[in-house]
Amino acid sequence: MTARAPAAFALVLAGSLALAACAAGPALAPPALTPTSRWTLQVEPGLDRIALAVREDGLSPAQGAALDALAARHGHRGVGAISVAAPAGEDPDAARTAWSIRDALMARGLPAEAIRMAGYAAPDPRAPVVVSFETVEARTPVCGRDWEDLSANLNRTPNNFGCALTANMAAQIANPRDILQPRAMPLQESHRAVVVFDNYRQGRRTSAPQEELVRGRVTQVVE
Repeated sequence: MTARAPAAFALVLAGSLALAACAAGPALAPPALTPTSRWTLQVEPGLDRIALAVREDGLSPAQGAALDALAARHGHRGVGAISVAAPAGEDPDAARTAWSIRDALMARGLPAEAIRMAGYAAPDPRAPVVVSFETVEARTPVCGRDWEDLSANLNRTPNNFGCALTANMAAQIANPRDILQPRAMPLQESHRAVVVFDNYRQGRRTSAPQEELVRGRVTQVVE
C-alpha cells in the first residue's frame, strides 16, 4: 500500500460520515401542545366527614338526617368504605353510638362490608363519633393569569387557549369519578342500545314511540 492510500481512505471515510449525517437530518422537534393536550381534566383526593355527638338516648332526628345526606353523597361520589371512628376509651355510650351509626347506615342500604369501624385518640372520652369517606374532586384550573401577545403566536396556540373550556367541564361534571373511569352501563340500557343500533343500521326510526297524548299540542292538563 502506498503512502497515499491511508490518506485517501480517510478522505472517503470522512465523506461517508458527512453523507450519513445529511441523510439523518436534524432531530425531530417535539409535537406542539394543543389546547386539549395542555389542559386536561384531572382529579384530586378529598374527604367528606361529619361529627355526631355521643348521646345516651340514641341518635337524634337531626343526626339521622345527617346520615341520610352522607349516605347519599357516598353513593354519588364516594370512594371505598365509610369509616365510623369512635373516641378510644371505656365509655359505653360512645361505643353504642358508633354501632348505632353502623346500623343506621346499613338500614339506608349500605352493605356491612362498606362500613369500617375504627377508633381514634381523643382527649375527651365524650368526643364525637366521626363518620367519613374518601372522595375525588375535579381539579379546576385557574385561567387568565398570564396572557401573551396573540399577534406574535404564528405557529402555535396561546397558553391560555382551552383553559376556560376545561375549567367549565370540571365545574359541571356531576361525578368526578367519571373522569378516572367510565361507569358500566346498566343491563337494561345496554339492551336498549342494541335495539337503537339495530334500527339505525336498518334505516328505521331510532327514537322510542311517543305517547299520542303529547304528540300534538296538549289542550287539557289535569292540575
